[in-house]
Amino acid sequence: MDRSAELSANLNKVKAELPSTVTLIVVTKTFPSSDVKLLYELGQRHFGENRDSEGAEKSEQLPDEAVWHFQGGIQSNKLKSIVKWSDYIHSLDEISHAKKISQYAQELGKTQRCFIQINLDAGEEIPGQRSGVKPQQLPEFASAISGLPALEIVGVMGVGPLNGDPNQAFANLQKTSGSLKALIPAANYISAGMSSDYKIAIEHGATHIRLGSSILGSRSPAP
Repeated sequence: MDRSAELSANLNKVKAELPSTVTLIVVTKTFPSSDVKLLYELGQRHFGENRDSEGAEKSEQLPDEAVWHFQGGIQSNKLKSIVKWSDYIHSLDEISHAKKISQYAQELGKTQRCFIQINLDAGEEIPGQRSGVKPQQLPEFASAISGLPALEIVGVMGVGPLNGDPNQAFANLQKTSGSLKALIPAANYISAGMSSDYKIAIEHGATHIRLGSSILGSRSPAP
């Protein structure tokens, strides 16, 4: 089976399982631009990247119709570039970053759409704990950034816990989404679910899922 046929089969299999309300983001990190082009030719329009360098390079190679999602950890010195090529940022969790995003978006004459990343790791602070705003801190965080110009908060994002129950984690994310909508009614997106747990995320209201290996196969280690 050639690569186009392989990607087509995987894409069709996943899409057949998705409700029409769910947006599929294919995460292409470490995969070549040739795969991204094939996916675009097969009708895929939403693409995700975790690294600015890859997103900047690949986004230049597709028509403007492609929609780009940055979902990696934010480095302040990369933000100007990220805002330039991304349509959505999924990993906003610092007020200082929100202010810079607002500034750069204004300079570019665009509105930058952002998800607030919620920390779904339960319990106390632990080594290696993921980034994100704690659920109880969300109202204060959202209020602090909701008035920034050229920045639109579209919803919440979460990553399932490494060693916890994804059902409980995504249920908590859905509850947190409700808290955000009480403050920003239009912020009704939930970005949750990867190849291993996206079906559970959808049961808990995910509107955007981020899949890599389900579509592209095993990933090579990043250089």
